Amino acid sequence: MPEFTIRKMQLIVEEVHHDGGPVPDTLRKLGAILACCANPFAGRYESDLQPAMDDLKPLGAEMSERLIAALGGKDVVDGYGKGAIVGENGELEHAALWHVPGGYAMRGLLNDSRAIVPSCMKRGGVGSRLDVPLGHINAAYVRSHFDGIEVGLPDGPKANEIVFVLAMSSGGRIHSRMGGLEAWDVKGDDGLR
Repeated sequence: MPEFTIRKMQLIVEEVHHDGGPVPDTLRKLGAILACCANPFAGRYESDLQPAMDDLKPLGAEMSERLIAALGGKDVVDGYGKGAIVGENGELEHAALWHVPGGYAMRGLLNDSRAIVPSCMKRGGVGSRLDVPLGHINAAYVRSHFDGIEVGLPDGPKANEIVFVLAMSSGGRIHSRMGGLEAWDVKGDDGLR
């Protein structure tokens, strides 16, 4: 069983009170939680990585619960995304370990969400930043929820670490007016519309 020892975690909550035009009736919240962990596969090739996803499931659950609480509860969260930055001694497949533990943890806690969880991963050094994409939790075609949040740690990932990220939002972009499927018209049957 690999050890993804946590060195540090960071929780970010952003409140958008105004973004040009009239002041909205409801502020928008975006948030992210980051966990900087040891990469047990750094510096070596491992042919079978999939069992390690099970080892990360408790971390995905903990991070999801903390972020949902910070944004005000599952009933207000309607957007999500995930990502990972692997340090220079790792490979992108190590970042890809986060797809199931991170994505399924959020989906399981957010009112039977159906849309795919947008994702971004990269290799980077200490201080690397990542633009985590966001999309609606039940319908991928809701344009108002196409967005992102930039995250990073000033001291990670080190060469033998991975930074795992979960991101969520409450509400679409302020003054969204690009048309298409609106959040209130989502059927949520197929994850698309």
